[in-house]
Amino acid sequence: MSPFRITRTLPEDATEAALRADVLHGLTATPKTLPPKWFYDARGSELFEQITGLPEYYPTRAEREILIDRAGDIAAAAGARTLVELGSGSSEKTRHLLDALTGLRVYLPVDVSESALVRAGQALAAERPGLRVHALIADFTRELELPETPGPRLVAFLGGTIGNLLPAERAAFLGAVRAMLAPGDALLLGTDLVKDERVLVRAYDDAAGVTAAFDKNVLAVVNRELGADFDPAAFDHVALWNADDEWIEMRLRSRVAQTVKVPALDLAVDFAAGEELRTEVSAKFRKEGVSAELAAAGLELTRWWTDAAGRFALSLSTVR
Repeated sequence: MSPFRITRTLPEDATEAALRADVLHGLTATPKTLPPKWFYDARGSELFEQITGLPEYYPTRAEREILIDRAGDIAAAAGARTLVELGSGSSEKTRHLLDALTGLRVYLPVDVSESALVRAGQALAAERPGLRVHALIADFTRELELPETPGPRLVAFLGGTIGNLLPAERAAFLGAVRAMLAPGDALLLGTDLVKDERVLVRAYDDAAGVTAAFDKNVLAVVNRELGADFDPAAFDHVALWNADDEWIEMRLRSRVAQTVKVPALDLAVDFAAGEELRTEVSAKFRKEGVSAELAAAGLELTRWWTDAAGRFALSLSTVR
């Protein structure tokens, strides 16, 4: 078995502190918001796995198609000896890259979930003799210091997750990634592409109601962790296309006028009937926009691959 180790860069209480800060800030803002990272407790992760298999939800299938078809091209262009995956989760789709990167020596999965890292990391270490797996419990949206590993490095940020960041957050994130890279290193970025509004809305508001349950799960998280008394049945899931900003917004719309109490924050929050709480932004991209955002961070887009239907893209960029 190849070696597996795990390093914690987040304090033990960091998750609770971040949740308290996000809920306090978001529920007292106008309009009200909650960050999408709080969907993903055990139940939320289970629901998202269901979402990825729904007929309406194309991004996971489209990205997997590119990885299966183009992993060899990606590996040849990157020549990586270290693969860093941000927000690695189960590392399932990363296996296509691991198979193709024949010179790979180290895999560094980065995630906030210790349980997901342990499960995936131990399995990969057992399956792949000679591959060193060093998992990092860390928040990739904060400053991230990577351990010394052989170069070149390939940093992978897949799943279109970059679309959950607002433009200023994306700029900060890409700048932080650029700071990690040395000449010869590369960034592999997954981006969902702009397409027909009806296709996009269906992907975030499926007929079976799984995404609605996923959206409302953030209320269950706040109830459990902060003692709040949200009634999920008093909110409707809404998915809207914002054509000006070219992103999908997921919202929870209050069905009635109500007051929600959050005892852990000594907070009472009034909702008017019809008032909406924004829970996710999922930006969609065009090639020229991706190239411009990368360039602003000091990165040059060098390769661009899409699935056959042109729904999703993986891009490779290097230090300018």
